Amino acid sequence: MYQVNIKGTDTSYNVGKIVCLGRNYLDHIRELGNKVPDRAVVFCKPASSVIPDGGTIHIPPYSDNCHHELELALLIGKSGKNISEENALSHVAGYGVALDLTLRDLQDELKGKGLPWELAKGFDTSCPLSDFVPAAAVENPNAIRIVLKVNGEVRQDGTTAQMMRSVEEIIAEISTYYQLEEGDIILTGTPAGVSRIVSGDLLEGEIEQVGTLKATVA
Repeated sequence: MYQVNIKGTDTSYNVGKIVCLGRNYLDHIRELGNKVPDRAVVFCKPASSVIPDGGTIHIPPYSDNCHHELELALLIGKSGKNISEENALSHVAGYGVALDLTLRDLQDELKGKGLPWELAKGFDTSCPLSDFVPAAAVENPNAIRIVLKVNGEVRQDGTTAQMMRSVEEIIAEISTYYQLEEGDIILTGTPAGVSRIVSGDLLEGEIEQVGTLKATVA
């Protein structure tokens, strides 16, 4: 079972479900030609998709178009259901840096057939994930910068202030669908700039006040 740690402490959590929010940045919606959703677009990744900071990404042989998506990750430290926005942040144990890797060609194929697209999102190594900083270390999770470099070139440069739903709104809405439990992780969406990665690429993500994440494509 995969575990994540809270930096500077002896606290660790077994990773539960990884709940991901799609289409939460307007510019990213536009760059992919998607419609602005009426409600949150939610999907899950299995815990087996996680690899640690410095890990190796393996793109499956059935895809030729894997995209990077850098995201702020929330670690749930207190269980809850139907959580109010006012109490949402009290359920967060820490913040981390995550990559939501997406097999875009497979996703487009599945979407075109009206089928679920978890296969394009939940493959092994599809969720590189850093350790987490304590929640108190982040002054305002809704106003921090997100930057991803591939081979030293900036590909994504945004801020969580661009999110259509705040961290509080995300937690409140997701908790109406799922009981959130200790060790669950929420990925909050990605800013514009997603693009294809290939063998040999080095990905370096950084989120202000949170930390960094590196991964290499095999």
